[in-house]
Amino acid sequence: MTVTGARRVRAFSPLATVLAIGGLYVGQSIIGGVTFSALPSVLRDRGLPLDQIGLTYLAVLPWVLKFLWAPAIERYRLPSNGPSRSRSIVLAGGMISAICFILAAVIGPTSFVPLMAVFIVVAFAASTVDIACDGHAVESLSERYHGWGNAAQVGGAYLGSAIGSGLFLVLVARVDWTQAMIAMAVLLVLLGLPFVLSPAITPTDARTHRPSLRDALIRPEMRRGLALAALYAVSQKWGLAMLGPFLIDSGLDLDALGIINGAGGMILGFGCAVLSGALVRHWGARAILVLALILQAVALAGLGAAAWIGAVHHVLLLGLALASSSAIMALGFVALYAQFMKLSDPRQAGIDFTLLQCMDAFVSMIGGIGAGWIAQHFGYSACFGLAAILVTLAASPVAILSKGAKGNEASSQPRRPLPQQF
Repeated sequence: MTVTGARRVRAFSPLATVLAIGGLYVGQSIIGGVTFSALPSVLRDRGLPLDQIGLTYLAVLPWVLKFLWAPAIERYRLPSNGPSRSRSIVLAGGMISAICFILAAVIGPTSFVPLMAVFIVVAFAASTVDIACDGHAVESLSERYHGWGNAAQVGGAYLGSAIGSGLFLVLVARVDWTQAMIAMAVLLVLLGLPFVLSPAITPTDARTHRPSLRDALIRPEMRRGLALAALYAVSQKWGLAMLGPFLIDSGLDLDALGIINGAGGMILGFGCAVLSGALVRHWGARAILVLALILQAVALAGLGAAAWIGAVHHVLLLGLALASSSAIMALGFVALYAQFMKLSDPRQAGIDFTLLQCMDAFVSMIGGIGAGWIAQHFGYSACFGLAAILVTLAASPVAILSKGAKGNEASSQPRRPLPQQF
């Protein structure tokens, strides 16, 4: 490794690494799909008001605050000598999440307060696992394989989201809430096994760098990245928080919505993630970020117009919903996560990547709660229309912030060579 003072690690197959972390990303996205997509739809189907449904976004809070315990997790994960402890963190967090899903199965969807308490605990466990998973991905994959790591992140996210927001809703509609939650708990355990059973990363030199928030925040490129993450969350996520309830109120039932979210979301999301990887390689991340914003503004304007007109054919509604929540989101987030990996120092990647994701989660939480309030008091058309305006306004600042983005000195240097198995 050419970086002064950095460590060298034992090389493992990049394919095995991508598959292992991909399973974790799928599992985490199942949790996100159940919490932020399926749960609002189920609650609306049970008759809960929109402003209360918007409070489900409080479960984002651990994802917002995980930077507070990321340094402690990263120091535990990377001891001065010996193998990394990523697997033990993943094992503990995965078991907590699975047990909480079983508790949610017992509580049921109508006991809102205890149910949200359980989902917040799940979010805490999953966000902690995410720190270890992201750090492992950045330190174990050289920059030439970042595209595969981003594909595992985004592709895994859409596969997991398709299961959590699609298959889960189908199971709720056709079986019941309890068995659907238990099925998701079993899936979480199975998806985490490849990572838990994989070899630990072992350094050949002592780890001399002490991971810290200060080290991340003093770097100008990281502060620039935080601003980019905030703007992109505003532009891509605020308008979609009430998409599930809107489709329910437009006449779709949970079964149909689950099938569309599952099959359609998985195909479009995964396909556009692969497409975005190729486009980023040829055009650069900046162009794809701006393109995704333009397309999202058009889709959100279409949803706003459909909400204003009313009685729009379900095929058109579903087309707009899938375009905005699956295709366009995947297109943009592959490029955004490529920027995140480039900005992250491999000596403390869990902290750096976490900071960028926390900014995304913080802005998403505010937007989710605010979108519920706006939709309840001013209607869906105002919610989607305002989001389309925000996306349009964000395009120029995003283009400026992503122009010529470079990683920090440590991560921009060549890292250890990896075997040519991939």
